[in-house]
Amino acid sequence: MKFKLFSLVLLLVCFALLGVLSGVIPVTDRDAVQVFRQVLDPDGSPVAEDARPSATPRAVVPPTPRLAGTAAPISTAVIAAPTAVPVTATPAPARRTVSVSQSPSPSPENTAPSSPAPSAAGGEDEPEPLPVTAAPTRTPAPSAEPTATPAAVVHGWEPEAEVVATTITWQDPVRNDTDIDLQDISLPEQEGLPITLPDHGAQILIIHTHGTEAYTPDGEDQYEATADYRTIDPGHTVIRVGQALAQALENYGLRVVVDTELYDWPSYNGSYGRAEQAIRQYLEQDPDIAMIIDLHRDALGTDEVMYKTVSDELDESAAQLMFVVGTDENLEHPNWRQNLAFALSLQELVEEKYPHLTRPTLVCPYRYNQQFTPGSILLEIGTAGNTLQEAITAAELFADAVGPALAGQTDE
Repeated sequence: MKFKLFSLVLLLVCFALLGVLSGVIPVTDRDAVQVFRQVLDPDGSPVAEDARPSATPRAVVPPTPRLAGTAAPISTAVIAAPTAVPVTATPAPARRTVSVSQSPSPSPENTAPSSPAPSAAGGEDEPEPLPVTAAPTRTPAPSAEPTATPAAVVHGWEPEAEVVATTITWQDPVRNDTDIDLQDISLPEQEGLPITLPDHGAQILIIHTHGTEAYTPDGEDQYEATADYRTIDPGHTVIRVGQALAQALENYGLRVVVDTELYDWPSYNGSYGRAEQAIRQYLEQDPDIAMIIDLHRDALGTDEVMYKTVSDELDESAAQLMFVVGTDENLEHPNWRQNLAFALSLQELVEEKYPHLTRPTLVCPYRYNQQFTPGSILLEIGTAGNTLQEAITAAELFADAVGPALAGQTDE
């Protein structure tokens, strides 16, 4: 009888222990619980019950980014795309020696590039944004261009800075902002301009990496701003200037394609990568395009004073121009010497006909998507202080100076 009673008590104790261990019987004494139950971490040491996660976290996979600015190109004329053919190499032309200045001229400072940012295409490092021009030496340091995503549209925006006209004169045709020694560099020798335009299809592409860049509102040229001196209205930005340039070049029989896509909106960063993708698409359609102009406007001044660059030979009615040429200092760029020779040839043509219409050609350490053709340039027309009409006038004068020479470079 005693043995049966003992067995029954032992059985009840076992059931109680099993109930505690399984959680069926609640126990409020945590020390008692630890006697029967332990949770071990990977190295075998006990871990408190409330230290364990309630569930395994689920990995979050970000959505794949989609690049903007890949819509169908817009052209000033409908040009049938020729059948793609391989580009044949041409014999190396004779070379001439050109000596250029390594240091800035005594005239006002020009441009200093910003730090590079990752490109949206191919993971390459390309500059973001375009170099921001320093103010003339008699003025304070410049304010930087915006690098963040543009803000919402500002209705009725008016600039607060005072606009002051200035003419940047120079003695040396080149301002070197690289570590490359430009003394006694060899440039291709060729009669006329150092490029040849195709006799069929598109010859010139005008694109705007920063298509929201605008000018100082004036008269009827008012716009709703997305940031200071920026708007998504193409009728009041550098896109409008590009259209005027194309029309003026077409007056000389040149075939020009104008891209009106916004590559810096709604995201400003990555605009060079998106523009690069567009350039590749144009070259796939028209592989013989020989000249690519990336048209911008500069920024020159401070929050209090914004300078507009003007040609003093033209009664301040035209903004000044500046060529920006990239190099291979950071990325592969086999065409940069040809690009520089081309820019200097254009600069000479402009200065011969319209003195003081250009500023010194700026040589930078970045490529600015100029690696695709020997005839690629970045052209800055005016600054934020100029008006849209001053920029359009400058574009038309530029076309008037270089148009005849370009028309004479058609491959026959």
